[in-house]
Amino acid sequence: MRARITAVAAHLPERTVASAEVEAHVAAASATATGGYRPHPTIIERMTGIRSRHVMDDGEQASDLAVAAARRALARRGAEPAALDLLIFGSASQDLVEPATAHIVAAKLGATCPVFDVKNACNSFLNGLQIADALIRTGQHERVLVCTGESPSRAIRWKVRDRAQFADAFAGYTLSDGGAAALVEAAPDGGIFYRDFAAVSSAWRVGTLPGGGSMHPRDPEHTYFSGDGRRLKDAFLAGGTEIFDTALTKTGLTWDDFAVVAVHQVTVPYLEVLRATLGIPADRLVVTLPDHGNVASASLPLQLATALREGRCRAGDRVALVGLAGGISLGVVFAEL
Repeated sequence: MRARITAVAAHLPERTVASAEVEAHVAAASATATGGYRPHPTIIERMTGIRSRHVMDDGEQASDLAVAAARRALARRGAEPAALDLLIFGSASQDLVEPATAHIVAAKLGATCPVFDVKNACNSFLNGLQIADALIRTGQHERVLVCTGESPSRAIRWKVRDRAQFADAFAGYTLSDGGAAALVEAAPDGGIFYRDFAAVSSAWRVGTLPGGGSMHPRDPEHTYFSGDGRRLKDAFLAGGTEIFDTALTKTGLTWDDFAVVAVHQVTVPYLEVLRATLGIPADRLVVTLPDHGNVASASLPLQLATALREGRCRAGDRVALVGLAGGISLGVVFAEL
């Protein structure tokens, strides 16, 4: 038995914020700080290629974004929440520390199946697919909903005292809120046919959101994204291309054999470095970053949903999902739709 992705959908909040607005917000919030910092105009778009990102309403939660995407995915398949065997919420974000946000998603969706969360930064959704695939192939479940709701706008540092603190918080200015969902079902053929994951865990300190855990349970200063984008890129590149080269070798495929190659997108310059390093043809990419920002774990399903909507892939086509995440984590999944 194979695990086949039978429907995929994304949900993006209607409100968008341009990079220039982000810079203005930082300048305004920092004006009252000692030596308040004013970002150089256009620096965010010039450094990242991101023109705008999505921001959810104050009353919305990560679970709401996941539910909106899940309803779309189920509707496209003509399926009801009651028909789900399992619901996996795979996200870097969460509504609460306890219980699992998957319970909140299921309650809002009207699902009564078992649920659990998977958390691995921007690879959370991809790891959710990995688990759904394994559980379906071993006969434990037949219809699994993998969903995510990312709400990074709640963890951005706006009040900045100097250039060093702005650089440390810079990753947060690239992030975007969004939700996504995929229905994964048992099928006699097709579906996910290759998967592999790797980690360079010694680099975990490079990018963090420290608050809420046992290290910093209640300190407000640790509730913002912190990281070094250059060191993060270097850590990914140091991990090498072996996991991706091996995937092609073991399957006897080339990137040209895929209708779409979805790659987690952090900045446009880094996407081009990664594309060139891996040898992925530019016309196989679905570049969502400029208008939608970095939607964390929702990035890969957003690209897949976009490609399906635009007719760039359809049932029977091969697609590749290339995951990159803080930690550091790498992942690759090949599937036939």
